[in-house]
Amino acid sequence: SRPMRLRFTTAGESHGPGLIAVIEGVPAGVELTPDDLNYDLARRQLGYGRGGRMKIEKDAAVVVSGIRHGKTLGSPIALSIPNRDYANWEERMNPWPVESEVAEVHLPRPGHADLPGVQKFGHNDVRNVLERASARETTARVAVGAVARAVLRDLGVGVRSHVTRIGEVDAPQPAAPLQLSDFEGVDESPVRCLDKDVERQMIRHIDVQRKANETIGGIFEVLVFGLVPGIGSYATWDGRIEGRLAQAMCSIQAIKGVGFGDGFGLTNIPGSSAHDEVFPGGAGPTTPFGFHRTTNHAGGIEGGMTNGETVVVKAAMKPLPTLTKPLRSVDIATGDEAAALKERTDSCTVPAAGVVGEAMAALVFAESYLEKFGGDNIADTRAALSAYQDRIAEEVFFSAQEQN
Repeated sequence: SRPMRLRFTTAGESHGPGLIAVIEGVPAGVELTPDDLNYDLARRQLGYGRGGRMKIEKDAAVVVSGIRHGKTLGSPIALSIPNRDYANWEERMNPWPVESEVAEVHLPRPGHADLPGVQKFGHNDVRNVLERASARETTARVAVGAVARAVLRDLGVGVRSHVTRIGEVDAPQPAAPLQLSDFEGVDESPVRCLDKDVERQMIRHIDVQRKANETIGGIFEVLVFGLVPGIGSYATWDGRIEGRLAQAMCSIQAIKGVGFGDGFGLTNIPGSSAHDEVFPGGAGPTTPFGFHRTTNHAGGIEGGMTNGETVVVKAAMKPLPTLTKPLRSVDIATGDEAAALKERTDSCTVPAAGVVGEAMAALVFAESYLEKFGGDNIADTRAALSAYQDRIAEEVFFSAQEQN
């Protein structure tokens, strides 16, 4: 199996004392500020359609280890994010026995981890499952994703996202390929959509669904800029970069589909229209590797590897399964038909899910870059990356010389 150069884990329950994240393999010398961590945590809390929990939590990461005076040390980085709402749940979520009677939850929600979770682990109380299965866990992922983003920033790679669909409302395809600069105001949009007219339609659609006691899903798109060709591999099944990205995106709660570039749209067009023709071009800011493409149907990935174009990943999010008008379910204590659990919920979290998608993409590419270029200090990684870029440029140059 493929050894992991960078790995992370998270711990914590939705209403427990807090969340923990540990990330290993980050090189020494990466510069970080509190804003680098907390900015993305604040972005995860944005979005039209969020519920009351976001008014309680003001997420901020506490660095426990691995960073000193604003630079990574090369040792494991541990981050803690307290749950402010734990003050309201201390009796129900205390790690230790409490004197009072705490009511168990016996009403699993269709579409949630509730029922298979209690069956898997042998629990009688659904809360033992739902607390960890909750998307609150993604707060810890966004924190470690911010560390991965800082690694990529030092290597010339930027990660952004936007929402392209909420329910039945679709944003049009942009007239030209999106650039980093196009995302400067995306977080100012309540739905993180780049089209202002569509933004208003999305907000209205969320309002309609919320008044009907419904939740609503959609699609977000993550773009990764500045990647060199050859990240990933065609040689092994688990080395293929779209496989790693698909697993990362599908690990986000409520994600049910992933596509790259034109994705499923490639199934209904002929091959002559589906692939990205390659044209010669001198190495420079717009064609750094001596060639260019005028389309990006592949989403920047060919044969399991990056091809030098912007990587484009789309993820489809289902409507959240916690409904204000609960669906039918079964009481696991009695076996009787009953309405599912009704808890505080969001109407739509697609905008926030895009921020989580950024974190997961950053973690995948930080690990893939470190796997390819190594380095105990980020300066070593940069030097290896630079040598690789120089080799590609030289091969293009000498090939052109031979042609002439």
